[in-house]
Amino acid sequence: MMLSDVMEDYLKAIYQLERERDERIKTSEIAEELDVTSPTVTSMLEKLEDRSLVDREKYRGVTLTNEGETVALEVIRHHRLLEAYLTEHLDYDWAEVHEEADRLEHHISEDFERRVAAALENPTVDPHGSPIPGADLEPPAARTGAPISAFEEGDAVVVEEVADRDAEVLSYLADHGVEPGVELVILEVAPFGMITARAEGHDDAVSLPADVARHVRVAPLAGLDV
Repeated sequence: MMLSDVMEDYLKAIYQLERERDERIKTSEIAEELDVTSPTVTSMLEKLEDRSLVDREKYRGVTLTNEGETVALEVIRHHRLLEAYLTEHLDYDWAEVHEEADRLEHHISEDFERRVAAALENPTVDPHGSPIPGADLEPPAARTGAPISAFEEGDAVVVEEVADRDAEVLSYLADHGVEPGVELVILEVAPFGMITARAEGHDDAVSLPADVARHVRVAPLAGLDV
């Protein structure tokens, strides 16, 4: 089935939103994710429905069919393998690779994908901690953590994943040591959403506004004396 790059982008976006919300996705949510208008989304969803890639229910939103999910997983696999390759072998900063991978993900062959995976020794996560779908295109296992905003003052956590969509946010987080695998202690949670934390090995605390904190997914770290 030949699909346009834009169609694949929609399927990828719907998949990612479904993983975050575990429910049908509204047109407005897709529009916000892709920075397009709701009428544009409606028009594209009609095309994807005609190809049996999405299931739509009036007033209840959209979900991927099995075929749509497989396409989304293949694009996501390409994207995250490319991000890993760019950082490990071409010295790209993790804040730079998202847009580069976006441009390349639709156009690599399956042979190229296999060679990249082999060169990386078949990684299971990308530089941002996001799971890389396997070659069988089965959905990755559900994540165990939650957004850092779900935790409280005094909690000790370890960073699982940082969303890769905003280069400025990634640069800010990296400058303050907030990366996958790093331990954090939450020092303060302000009423207006600001979270202050200290990263392992860093003397200075880092302040995470609500719009930055939502990009950081963490898991509780048992047994750490805070």
